Amino acid sequence: MIGAMSADTATAPPGLRERKKQQTRRHIAATARRLFADRGFEAVTVAEVARAADVAQKTVFNYFATKEDLFYDGMVAFEERLLDAIRDRAPGETVVGGFRAFVLAPEGVFAMKGRGSWVEATERLRTVTRVITESPALLAREREVLARYSDRLAALIAEETGAGPDDVEPFAVAHALLGVHRSLIEYVRRRVVAGATAPDVAAELPAQGEAALARLESGLADYAVKR
Repeated sequence: MIGAMSADTATAPPGLRERKKQQTRRHIAATARRLFADRGFEAVTVAEVARAADVAQKTVFNYFATKEDLFYDGMVAFEERLLDAIRDRAPGETVVGGFRAFVLAPEGVFAMKGRGSWVEATERLRTVTRVITESPALLAREREVLARYSDRLAALIAEETGAGPDDVEPFAVAHALLGVHRSLIEYVRRRVVAGATAPDVAAELPAQGEAALARLESGLADYAVKR
């Protein structure tokens, strides 16, 4: 997380130089995603992304440490927003409650409304699913990022609860919560591969997430008792 800032710094809009850097970053990422969608992640090189974006290859690496980061550009922002949601949840709210409010809130393609938008959302969802599931490198990178999410969430929970550095409980809780998130991601992909549309999946996700999080809240004592 960025350290504490003054009120003026926090609310001031970015300067011209920063805006240009943000525009360049977005342009490179958008160009890369278009190429990946057209040809697949593995078939596209960083040099090709640079040429298509009309920048030097060095410029690409100035903004993105790895080729995988070109595709997963938004995951860092998601990580910080998740941690902020847990950290800033209301007094008296559990970590599961804070996680539920953040993870189950519709966004991205699932926040698009209207018939025309749903068609676009479905197309985008299917494209992203295809690019990721066909790429071992992207799947591996996703696992790495989700593992980092878990470790940082565990550290935050341990700090809040006063747990010791070797205590297992904060890590078990964090991994369980991120396990729900990962399971929802995999659920979306299975449904998309099966032919479901974006509105289909958007309608199904809340119940799936609620059931999984309710199980974490109630515990496992009475779950899957062998008959």
